[in-house]
Amino acid sequence: MKRAPRISAPRRWILKMSLPPPDPKFDLRGIGAHVNCLHFSCNVQKPCPPLLFSGSSIGEIHVWNLNTRRAESVLDGHGGKSIFWVHNLTDRERLMSQGRDLQICTWNLAEGRNTVLGSIPLDSVGFCKCSLLNTERCLLAIPGKESSQVQVIDVETKKTVSSMAPEEDGKWGMAMCMKLWQPKSGSGPLLFVGYEDGSIALWNVLEHRLMRRHLFHKEPVMSLDFDCDNARGVSGSSENILNVWNLDEQQDLKTYKAQELVNPGIADVRIRQDKKILATAGWDYRVRIFGWKKVKPLAVLQYHTSTVHCVSFSDHIIPEERLLAAGSKDQRISLWSIYSQT
Repeated sequence: MKRAPRISAPRRWILKMSLPPPDPKFDLRGIGAHVNCLHFSCNVQKPCPPLLFSGSSIGEIHVWNLNTRRAESVLDGHGGKSIFWVHNLTDRERLMSQGRDLQICTWNLAEGRNTVLGSIPLDSVGFCKCSLLNTERCLLAIPGKESSQVQVIDVETKKTVSSMAPEEDGKWGMAMCMKLWQPKSGSGPLLFVGYEDGSIALWNVLEHRLMRRHLFHKEPVMSLDFDCDNARGVSGSSENILNVWNLDEQQDLKTYKAQELVNPGIADVRIRQDKKILATAGWDYRVRIFGWKKVKPLAVLQYHTSTVHCVSFSDHIIPEERLLAAGSKDQRISLWSIYSQT
């Protein structure tokens, strides 16, 4: 009897990689509006359930219990105006939300409450999302009154820590997205801002000083994220290019890789907390997954029937429980369990 031929290692790899992308682990429905933003709160001890917060185009925030896969409560404090950013403060009992009513609300969620503790007024009518830095001093980056202006405020005192704007205000266009972060060196916080002209600027917050600026896109920068550990960032626009860039030791911004996509339009980009993979939300209804080290395409997740507005990775400590959530114009949220063991 002839022995069956052995399959070589490269062939096994090809077979493994040719498997179709998985289906969602589950989805969340009943929102009745476009899903604009998502934020997980899963790093808790049992019996506290893992939560997912979603903000909608009709001004509601759904608080989803991921164990029961149902909404525990619905928060309504923005007068029916679209919500496009939500984030926990240092604990899950306080939540912040940003709406088109030009207010940033702080919510008290302790013991089942859903009351607004206070609000911070905004002067900007754009869609630039806030960026929160939870350190010893809780700081919040917000769009300023002038088109290119950005500010950083102390959340507890609501006082302005810094106000930053280019000397040639107007030429950069509106601030479109932001990322507030703390360098490993222990120096003061820094702020990345993506602008309407396609440039990304790095600001020294405490010195109110522009450190670097580089033109990475031909269209407005729609979203960005930054990996502090590896000093590498990623940004997307209405183009079909995912731009990955480095911040070197001289604080210069340089292109690392421009990854071409099949279809244009990146609404959101997120790097997973373990710095292993990257997810993008596409105008073409798809979520794309890349390996973060080499920016290698890994998977295209197809489920939604309209533009995907946002993606978010869960903050689970246990790798097997890591989730990716995607929110869409089709009024649904998809939850995926992918590459948990990478």
